[in-house]
Amino acid sequence: MKYVIGIDLGTSAVKTVLVDTKGKICAVVSKNYPLLHEKTGYSEQNPEEWVQQTASALSELIANANIKPEDIEGISYSGQMHGLVMLDENYNLLRNAILWNDTRTTEQCHHLYKVIGEKRLLKITKNQALEGFTLPKLLWVKEYEPAIFEKTAVFMLPKDYLRFKMTGFIHSEYSDAAGTLLLNISKKKWDDELCQLAGININLCPPLVESSECIGNISEAFSQKTGLTTSTKVFAGGADNACGAIGAGILSSGETLCSIGTSGVVLSYEERSDRDFDGKVHYFNHGKENAFYTMGVTLSAGHSLGWFKDNFAKNVTFEELLADLKNVPIGSNGLLFTPYLVGERTPHADATIRGSFIGMDASHKKRDFTRAVIEGITFSLNESIEIFRENGKEITSIVSIGGGAKNDHWLQIQADVFNAKIVKLSTEQGPALGAAMLAAYGCGWYNSLEECANVFITSSKTYYPNAEHVQVYKQLYELYKEVYPQTHGLSKKLGEFKRK
Repeated sequence: MKYVIGIDLGTSAVKTVLVDTKGKICAVVSKNYPLLHEKTGYSEQNPEEWVQQTASALSELIANANIKPEDIEGISYSGQMHGLVMLDENYNLLRNAILWNDTRTTEQCHHLYKVIGEKRLLKITKNQALEGFTLPKLLWVKEYEPAIFEKTAVFMLPKDYLRFKMTGFIHSEYSDAAGTLLLNISKKKWDDELCQLAGININLCPPLVESSECIGNISEAFSQKTGLTTSTKVFAGGADNACGAIGAGILSSGETLCSIGTSGVVLSYEERSDRDFDGKVHYFNHGKENAFYTMGVTLSAGHSLGWFKDNFAKNVTFEELLADLKNVPIGSNGLLFTPYLVGERTPHADATIRGSFIGMDASHKKRDFTRAVIEGITFSLNESIEIFRENGKEITSIVSIGGGAKNDHWLQIQADVFNAKIVKLSTEQGPALGAAMLAAYGCGWYNSLEECANVFITSSKTYYPNAEHVQVYKQLYELYKEVYPQTHGLSKKLGEFKRK
């Protein structure tokens, strides 16, 4: 039997999955690494932690599966988007990586609009200048750490750095490059004009390849660390959301995905690069060749639930925490939550907004707060679905993956809030499976990603909207949308009291 490995380099952990030619998950190993929050709004990681923990996970994966390393034919990647890794001319790290959820770059985003223009930037990149993207991070380092910037020979995205350390070759691919604000989405190349206007030497940008392209083999050094063989082919991989879409079978027009991890994503497949959403949602290259996707993002989705559990229900499991959802009515007994713990992305590109519970009184119990958190996360994701529908997309069925797909009650809430059929997958490995599928396709096991998806992906359960619940949620959702404009100014003023 032959195998491929998918590596998902996430925000808090790396996940490795071993998959055989029939799509069977033979082994899964994850390893955690820390986030570094030196100041409010800062979010960094040491890239060497990614390499060390991935090597450890791969060694354990091979040992647990009890297979011959030479039977592992290919490896590919999924990775957290937007993170900035900077290397000098000898390819040594110059600083910690600045991550996607770092919000220090508001000033640099304003600068980009000033020197490029919002309409021009949207035409080239299909996206707004947001704090999470890579280009504003580059400009921040250029302004505040000029000595480091001067030494920079190339910048990389997180998974691309990991792949470089595993192979010795430097590349990026289109789905991840689309999140830098330096790629011309339609032309699939780094944009000369944009680089010049932003003051970034285009030579800092790594070479671009397709997600399914083989870029080399496992290096001798990494082989010795893990037990992998140097004959194992390494494929470029894709951004986490692109791979999440592949792993959920979102590979043709009209298909939509809801993914709830640290952040939350609503993603819809696009065949064309010329649709105009006026920057209200992201518009990126897919991991499938010559395809695209539009995407709305909630910055703090699963993170909101994790934050709530860590602070108010530390001694219970997530399953125990959510077990009471069915015992709380729609609307959480008059309690609303907005999941703006680290700012927001869609539809409010706002780094200063902060979350809130609205409607608290002395009768509320922990279970009411829990349901309010779940409903608030789901409402936030529904704002992206609303944008898609307003722009002519027909959304009647949504594949749900991630933490939001692990609880039956939450899946039913999604069906009722989204007013759409929700499909749960039989084997849900998210972006890691999408990465493995890119390797399987790259190795020639299948003639297309769609053919691979037909073998690798099956559904286990479908949740249908309850017409009565849909109507109640429509009323509650309208109240939810009123919270942002009424707390935006307050959040900004309260920010003055935070530790610097």
